[in-house]
Amino acid sequence: MQNEYYIREEKIIEKTEIEKETELVKAIIKTREELKVANCNFEYAQGELIDYYTYQIKSSEEKLDYLIKLAKTKGIEVDMINDIKFSSWNEEAG
Repeated sequence: MQNEYYIREEKIIEKTEIEKETELVKAIIKTREELKVANCNFEYAQGELIDYYTYQIKSSEEKLDYLIKLAKTKGIEVDMINDIKFSSWNEEAG
């Protein structure tokens, strides 16, 4: 039997600090949007879906708290996140 192994064809390149911070900001923005959607869905939920959206809201809130604390330790401010959000929307629209 032939030895089977995987060969890495390309080197894994470490991300720069700016790339890591950008990903963190994107994660915060995405989590905020998920929280907004869960809150909207909760308003119209019926039956067992009420529990589902309750848990989804709680988990999104906890994730958002964690990400914001992480951003603060890296010196990223909430205003910076809003600026990046609006500038990325403008780039996508243009």
